[in-house]
Amino acid sequence: MTDHPFGIDFGGTGIKGAPVDLDKGDFAADRVRIATPRPATPDAVADVFREIVGRFPESTTPVGVTVPGVIRRGVVLSAANIDQSWIGVDADAVFTEALGRDVHVINDADAAGLAEVTFGAAKGHQGLVLLTTLGTGIGSALINDGVLVPNSELGHLFLDGEVAEKRAATSAREREGLSWEEWAVRLTAYYRHLERLFTPDLFVVGGGVSKAWADFGHLIDIETRIIPAELQNRAGIVGAALAGVSDSEGRASGSRHDR
Repeated sequence: MTDHPFGIDFGGTGIKGAPVDLDKGDFAADRVRIATPRPATPDAVADVFREIVGRFPESTTPVGVTVPGVIRRGVVLSAANIDQSWIGVDADAVFTEALGRDVHVINDADAAGLAEVTFGAAKGHQGLVLLTTLGTGIGSALINDGVLVPNSELGHLFLDGEVAEKRAATSAREREGLSWEEWAVRLTAYYRHLERLFTPDLFVVGGGVSKAWADFGHLIDIETRIIPAELQNRAGIVGAALAGVSDSEGRASGSRHDR
């Protein structure tokens, strides 16, 4: 079996991992999912990572890991949906030591953006692509001519006097019992705001709700083309594997891009 790069998607409720075939942009074997520990401290999460990677004893490649927080040069700077003990932790170093191989961490929405522009809805698209993930919050990935601009965090923009994700995330629709039409009014306001700020060439909408695109996508009234993501729940793992390989090659050549 080919030794494929490994991706791990670290989420608030589950941690999922699999080797990834980067020629196809899909899993090279069935993914493994383990519930996120409580509390989800760095040591507890590292133990889960060891268990997941241990299910694939033939794997020796670099590992890419998504983290639901702001990442700069491998250090976690925010922890809105994970344990606060992560803040200030060099996650690259912690996981590299825990797994005994090169590990690179990347923001979860940034990973999804890389996956979609490489294999999914935005593949081959030049110009500025803005991916948003609608879920508990709103994650974002800003990609210009295929190059990721990390840590955009556009769910934290203010909209109508509130943080945008508190009004327009999937969680807001569910919490307030909004109809698709009512939610689309808020999404329209949000995406129009992003249009004014960035003038993107394309919006890609990810997150679990993208499966229901037919129910609300046509209700978002903006000028920019807006389409659903294609990789759905595979995007995190595939994007993590892409980032892991890219970062490992950068280190090997003696350079490492800022994140």
